[in-house]
This record gives sequence, structure tokens and C-alpha cells, in this order.
Amino acid sequence: MLYWLLYLKLFHYFSPFRIFRFLTFRTAFASLTALFTGLIIGPLVIGRLREFQIGQFIREEGPQAHHKKAGTPTMGGVLIAISIIVPTLLWADLSNKFIWVAVLSTAAFAGIGFADDYLKTVHRRNLGLTGRTKLLLQITTSVLIAIALIGLQTRGLYSTKLIVPFVKTFRPDLVVDRWLMIPHMWLFSFLPFIGFVVLVIVGSSNAVNLTDGLDGLAIGCTIIAAGALAVLTYISGHAAFANYLELQRMPQVGELTVFCGAMVGAAIGFLWYNAHPAEVFMGDVGSLALGGAIGTVAVMIKQELLLPFIGGIFVIEAVSVILQVASYKLRHKRIFKMAPLHHHFELLGWSESKIIVRFWIASLVFALFALTTLKLR
Repeated sequence: MLYWLLYLKLFHYFSPFRIFRFLTFRTAFASLTALFTGLIIGPLVIGRLREFQIGQFIREEGPQAHHKKAGTPTMGGVLIAISIIVPTLLWADLSNKFIWVAVLSTAAFAGIGFADDYLKTVHRRNLGLTGRTKLLLQITTSVLIAIALIGLQTRGLYSTKLIVPFVKTFRPDLVVDRWLMIPHMWLFSFLPFIGFVVLVIVGSSNAVNLTDGLDGLAIGCTIIAAGALAVLTYISGHAAFANYLELQRMPQVGELTVFCGAMVGAAIGFLWYNAHPAEVFMGDVGSLALGGAIGTVAVMIKQELLLPFIGGIFVIEAVSVILQVASYKLRHKRIFKMAPLHHHFELLGWSESKIIVRFWIASLVFALFALTTLKLR
């Protein structure tokens, strides 16, 4: 909105407004706007959540130390969603289709999380949407995102080819070309791509959700992952950097840097209130929205296979749950004292603050490794 008003409309009357055409400038201000939006409206949102008695319900089988957190306001992810979406709409070029895909994806996953958190509040226990219903809604949203990207591909704005880390020339296409020319089969040619997009986005959304179990853990890792994505989006849209690193250049994707910058600022603003001991929890409305946003951006900039490194802690937390469940069902034995993994370390006697900081450090190492792979090709 500000880009349209100050640069496209008023630049000819006031030349200093040309600064608004620079992506780095708008990204920095989107980040600052998101940060201050979170800091300013945070007390208001937390106050409203307390007023409506929207508190966290703690599961009985969890670590006993968590029971003192019962009643802490949850659904703080509403604050995160507002702090991401509003600055993006203010500072991004709204004629860019990728921006709208990212914004609508974030809003949709936030809506799913909101419904889940709301039902938990109504039932006064840790039971919201059924797992099947939540998964179905996530899959439906992801399919719609995939369809939107297919539409962008037909306009030459997007590619369904994968970028494989460490390999320059191997770029498999997820669309089966030979089916495109067969009547009544063209739709099936896109099924591998749609399935892959669903796997990435739904997996990312649930991985962040599983990580959100300690004060500041998920949001701190999100800051690092979103920062890494901001670098990748900028490089993908920059001609010189993309050519130097031998990446597929997608000029319009670069505008997502503004969105990623807003995500970083919003996450920092929320961490102000979510740091241990937390004044508010993000709830599913926050974790599903952040995970969905991260997965969607990764798909749009063609870094899906790099996402496990960008969000390394999220992946480890999700894998720990999968291994725990599989082991118990197959062998009737547990691998960890408790899953997700951060609870395992709690039961080993690690303090909550130590777990959080060490997981942040590990997340930073993963993100830095992800960025170094750009040249290791």
C-alpha cells in the first residue's frame, strides 16, 4: 500500500520517495513495523485474552513443572498473524502474486489454528479440532496453494522443477510432461507436484506446532528460519546473486523478502512477551500460521529440499515424535523419555532456559549450514 502510494503515485512529485523502490529498504521497514506492531498492541491483546479467560490447558502426562503455567493466556498467535500480515500489506508490492499467496496462506493456517484453540477454550481442556479434521483442513489449504502456483507456472512466473542441494544440473520436474498431451490426463500430470507441496507445507506447519512446548522455543527458532529465508528470497530474485550461485532466478519471488522480514520482526516482537517466563503462549493459531508461512515460502523460492536444514530443530522435534510413536506401536518400547524431544531433555533434568538457548544455537547452526550449501554445488 505504501509502496503503491509513495513510490508509484507520488515519486514524480517528490523524488526522495524513490527510496521506496528498493527492496532492502522496504524489508527493513516491514521488519521494524512488525516489531513495533507486536510491542505496541501486545499488552492490549494479552489483556483481552485474560479478560476472556483464554488460558492454556496443560496435559496431565506432561512434565510436572508445566502445571504452574496453567491459565497463562494463549492464542497469542493472533498477535503474530497481525504483525506479519499488516506490515506486509503496507510495504510490499501488492501487484505481486507471490505476496498474496504468502499472506493468504498465513491467514488460512492461522484460521485453522484459531478454530482449534477456540474449541479448546470452549471445552476447558486440551482438546480442540480432531486430528483428522485439522489435517484435512491443512491438506485442503496446501492443495489450493499448489493450484495457485500451477497457475503462476502457466504464466511463466514459477517453475515446478526442484533445486537439489549440492547438485547443479539435476533438476527434476514434478510435472509429468508426457501426460499433458493426453486428453483427460493433463490434471494427473500435476499430482506429483501437488502431493509434494502438501507434504512440505503440512509437514512444516505441524513441525512448528510440535516445537511449541517451551517458553520462546518455537518463536526463537522461527526468527532464525525466517531470517535465512529472507536471505534466500533476496538472492533468488537478484540477477547477479542468482547467476553467481547458479540458482534459478525468479524476479517476482524477490518481493517475498518483505514478507520474510515482517515475519522476523513479528517473531521478535512476540518473543518480548513469550520469553521465559512467558506472559502469553502463541497457541495453534500462531504455530500453524508460522509453519504454514515457512513451508509456503520455501516452496515458492524452490528451496523445499533445503527446508529441513533451514528449520532443523523443527524437523528434529517432528521426527522425535514419529520415532516415539512408531517404536511404541511396533516394539511397545519408548526411545525417548517423552516426545517431542525438548520434553525428553526436561525429564533428564535440564532446566527450561538451558534447553531453549541450546536449541536456538542448534537452529542457528542448521540455518548457517543451509546458506553455505548455496555455494557448495
